[in-house]
Amino acid sequence: MKYFKTYILIFFCSSLFFLYLSEAYLTFFLYKGGEGRLDPNLKQKQVIYKNLTGKDYDVRTKMEIYENLKNFDKNISVTIEPFFLSSEFSFYLAGVSNVNTIACNENGYYSKHLSDRYGFNNKDKEWDKKEIKYLLVGDSFIHGSCVNRPNDVSSALRKISNNTVINLGYRGNGPLTQYASLREYLPKNVKNILWFYFEENDISDISFEMKNPILKKYLTDKNFNLNLKSDKKKIDLLHKKRIKNNIVAKKKLDKYWKSYYSKKKKILRFIRLNQFKIFIYSIKNKKIKSNDNASLKKFEETLIAAKQLADANGSKFHFIYLGAYHRYKSSINTHKYKQNYPEIIKIVNNLGIPIIDTTKELFLKTDDPLQYFPFRQYGHYNIKGYKKLSELIYKRIN
Repeated sequence: MKYFKTYILIFFCSSLFFLYLSEAYLTFFLYKGGEGRLDPNLKQKQVIYKNLTGKDYDVRTKMEIYENLKNFDKNISVTIEPFFLSSEFSFYLAGVSNVNTIACNENGYYSKHLSDRYGFNNKDKEWDKKEIKYLLVGDSFIHGSCVNRPNDVSSALRKISNNTVINLGYRGNGPLTQYASLREYLPKNVKNILWFYFEENDISDISFEMKNPILKKYLTDKNFNLNLKSDKKKIDLLHKKRIKNNIVAKKKLDKYWKSYYSKKKKILRFIRLNQFKIFIYSIKNKKIKSNDNASLKKFEETLIAAKQLADANGSKFHFIYLGAYHRYKSSINTHKYKQNYPEIIKIVNNLGIPIIDTTKELFLKTDDPLQYFPFRQYGHYNIKGYKKLSELIYKRIN
């Protein structure tokens, strides 16, 4: 009995030591926060950015910079995901038209652009060209997050090809929203439609999008159209109203994350083994596909509809697969991208759609794929990444 109690005590202490050692490893080496949170790597980025540019890293939130600039420029806006709205009266697929628009900060500065007549990230005169060589549709990667012109993919492609490029990408877009954007804004004189698929969230996005009654109509009714091109003034007013409502919400969120990363909260989370619990939960769900067959089926249905629209328009349809950071950086989340990858490629091949696969044709052709991400950390592509992507597209579709 004496030795039994000793063994129990040793086992308990060893287990406790293992748990907190694991928590320390997960906290300091694997889990580094995420989009929308304060960046735990900020100090490191500040030093790198200062050494590279001689400038200070902009540590303001998007709403803080918006409120500051609003004092000097009344004609300014910010990017907000368009697909949350569910009524026809309050539905839009782009931002405010013809305004300076604040986007995001992953490279030390907030990217900004002057929106076109419909609220997209284009030079407005592109819409007046007789022929459009490339029309791009996708999410924030195609929208241009988080770089300025001429370093976004559409501007880089426009420069390298010396051709007209229209960008219908917008942050937060999923496949169904992309299809709706084509239905509303596709011009007649387009040679190539470039459909961009981002592996990290596009399939999960479509399961969310199918809950939106307006987006569903685009898929179920081939004649459905809200004629958003003609509703610019109403859309601008709706967007401005939503920005105003979001300022309060963003301030609360910023306050929450500041508290979340305070020293006191860090210690409490460490004591509670928060990261170890997250790790165990991820292992438990590792064998579960990140998205079910229903979402993949809806994705296929959406892609078929988009290709049919392109064919009817006399445009050639291309599919560009965008690799995510965690595919190239060791992470417990890598499995969820790899699981759907062969399914997506199979769907596209079966439809006879030409594929540009950045995983094989760009990232795995270098020994250092992280060079294409901001500060070699999680985020969108950096200037070098967008440039390489545009060069690959031009090489393949010329």
